Amino acid sequence: MRRGVFIKLLAAFFLVIAVATLTFGFRIYSAWTSSLQTELRRSLVERTRLFAQQLQNNKDRPLQQVAAEAAAAADARVTVIDRSGRVLADSQADAGAMENHAERPEFAAALRGQVGQATRTSHTVGIPFLYVAVPFPGGAVRLASPLADEKQTRRVATHALLTSAAAALALAMVLAALVAQMVARRLRRIVAFAERIAAGDLSARIAQSSSDEVAVVADALDRTARKLEQSFAAIETSRRQLETLLNSMQDAVMAVRGDGRVLWVNGRMQKLAGAGVRVGAPAVQTIRDPSFLAALEGAVTRQEICVARVTALLPGRVFQVTAAPMPLLPDSGSGMPNSMGGVAVLHDLSDVERVEKTRRDFIANVSHELRTPLTSVQGYTETLLEACPAWDTNSREFLEIILKNAARMSRLTEDLLVLARVESGEQRFAPRPVEAADLLQDAVDTFSVAAQEQGLEIVVENNAADPVLADPEAIHQVLSNLMRNAINYAREGGKLVLGARPAGDAVEFYVRDFGPGIASEHLPRLFERFYRVDKARSRESGGTGLGLAIVKHIVRAHNGEVRAESRLGHGSTFYFTIPLAPTEEAAVQPVAPPVPPGA
Repeated sequence: MRRGVFIKLLAAFFLVIAVATLTFGFRIYSAWTSSLQTELRRSLVERTRLFAQQLQNNKDRPLQQVAAEAAAAADARVTVIDRSGRVLADSQADAGAMENHAERPEFAAALRGQVGQATRTSHTVGIPFLYVAVPFPGGAVRLASPLADEKQTRRVATHALLTSAAAALALAMVLAALVAQMVARRLRRIVAFAERIAAGDLSARIAQSSSDEVAVVADALDRTARKLEQSFAAIETSRRQLETLLNSMQDAVMAVRGDGRVLWVNGRMQKLAGAGVRVGAPAVQTIRDPSFLAALEGAVTRQEICVARVTALLPGRVFQVTAAPMPLLPDSGSGMPNSMGGVAVLHDLSDVERVEKTRRDFIANVSHELRTPLTSVQGYTETLLEACPAWDTNSREFLEIILKNAARMSRLTEDLLVLARVESGEQRFAPRPVEAADLLQDAVDTFSVAAQEQGLEIVVENNAADPVLADPEAIHQVLSNLMRNAINYAREGGKLVLGARPAGDAVEFYVRDFGPGIASEHLPRLFERFYRVDKARSRESGGTGLGLAIVKHIVRAHNGEVRAESRLGHGSTFYFTIPLAPTEEAAVQPVAPPVPPGA
C-alpha cells in the first residue's frame, strides 16, 4: 500500500519509455530496410552495367567463361540472352536447357532499351532473387542476387536493434525507478506529515530542499500547519483562561448537549453534586432537582432563557438556576450541524434569603412592637385634646403635631407589616374570577368623596369584557394606593382617569392623573421602598413611601407586571396587568406565588 505511488510512477515511466523505444526502433528499422533495398538495387544495377560493358569489349573469350568470371566477381548469378530471348550463357545453369527468357519482366524492359528490375523465385534454381537486366548490343545481360543474403542482413540488423533497444529500455527503467523512488519518498513524507497533523501534532513540518512543484506544495502545507498551530495555541489559551475563570466562579455552571448529557462542568458544580458529575453521562443521573432539570430542558427544547428556584439540590440551601440555549459545534454533541445544547448557572441565594428573612422578620417584629405604643400615644393625645379645650394655642398645636406624626407612624408600621407579609408569602391571596368593572367601581366608590374635596372628576374607561383571576381585596388595595397618589398630585379642578383594557391573555388596568408629572430619571426607581420623588410633599400628604412597593409585590403575586409612564407637565400613568380567569374553572384554591427575594 505504501509503495503504491512508486509502482504507479514506475509503470507510467515504463509505458512512456516502452512506447517511445518501440516507435523509435520501428522508424529506424523501416528507414534502414528501405535504405538497404535501395542500396542493393543501386549496387546490382551498377554491376550489371559494368558486366554489359565487359561483354561489349569481349572479342575472343567464350561467353560462358566471361559469365562465370563476372558471377564470381559480382557474387551474383549472371545470365546473357540474345534479342530473341534465347539464353546464350548462365553462370549457374546449362544455357541450352533453359527456356526462352524474352517474357521475363526484367529482360522485356532491357530489350526495350530500359533497365529492368524484378523480384521472384527462380524457376531454374528454386530460390528468390532480385533481378536486374540492362541492354547491350545483340541482346541483354542480367545479374540476379539471392534475397537470402538480404534477409540475413535484416535478421542481423533486427537482432542488433532489439538488443540495443532492450539495453536502452533497461537503463531508462533503472533511471526511472530512481526518479520514481525519489518522488515517492517525497510524497510519503507529505503523507506522513498529513497523518501527524490529523493525529493532532501541529508541530509537524516537511523538510524540502528543492524548488519544484512538490516543494511548493510542501511549503504551502508547512505554512498552513504553522498557522493552524498558532490558531490552536490561541484557542487553547482562551479555553484555559475561560476554564480558569469558570472554575474560579462561586456560581456553579453546567453545559449539556441536546440529548441531556453533560458536556462540561466547573469546579463549583462538582462540589455541589457531591458524588461528582461525569462528563458524557446524563445530567439526570447526578442532579435530581426537578426544577433544575425542567429549566435546562426548557432552554434546550424551547430555545429560551428559563429561570427557576432550586431547593432540593442541597438540604437547607436555595439556588436560582438560569438556563439558556447554547449552540454546539458539529463535533461537540450529536455530530449534527446546528445542534443545540444548554448551559445552566446556579446562583446560591441561601445567604441572601437568610438576610432577607432576617430583615422581614425584623421589620415585622419592630412594626408589631411599635403598634401598641403608637396606639397609646394617639389615644392619650386625642384624650388630651378633647379633655382640655381651654388650653392655650401653643399647647394645642404641639398636641396636634404629636397626633399627626403618631398617625403617620401608625400608617408606616401598618404598611411595613403588609409589605413584609406579601414579600414573605405569609399573605395568602384567594384569587377568583372577578369582573374588571367591579374592581374599578369599588375604587371609585372609595375615593369619590376624596376626589370631590380636591375638585377632581373621576372618569372610568372600561374596555375589558372578560373577567380576571384576582383577589378582589388585594387589587382594591393596589387601586387604592394608586388612586391616593393620583389625588395627592393631581391639579385642582382637573380629572383622574381609571380604566381597564385587554392586553393579550391579561387585562391592563391604569390610573392616569394630569398633575406635574415625574422626571424620567425617577421612573426606574418609583417602586422601590421609601423612594420619593418629592420628599417634602410626600411627608406633608402623610405618605409612607411604601405604597408603590406594596403595589408591585401584590401585582407580581398575581403573576402580573407593573410599570409607570410620565412626562413633566403632562401627568403620570401607572399600569398593571392581571391574568384573565380560565373559563373552564369556576373557582380557584388560595395560592401564594413565590416572590423573588430582594424584589
